[in-house]
Amino acid sequence: MKTTEASGAVQEFSFLAPDALSVLLVGDFTHWQNDPISLQKGSDGIWRTAVPLGPGVHHYKFVVDGQWPEDAEYTVRIREAPATKS
Repeated sequence: MKTTEASGAVQEFSFLAPDALSVLLVGDFTHWQNDPISLQKGSDGIWRTAVPLGPGVHHYKFVVDGQWPEDAEYTVRIREAPATKS
């Protein structure tokens, strides 16, 4: 879970997959598979992206080379962003 202080705060996502050809981020904020977000692979084998998210709880998952990993380590994840301060 990750918390942000303001609406539209940027959340960083990362996924270790040194042998993967592509990693996508999908979730409630991408309408799951409708608008996936491509991660960029670093020289360390970690794929990364940053996404502005509004306040609330966000469910997401990574898609690796077109597959949804079934490993228990890669279950659906949740990020929580608090309401905007007045």
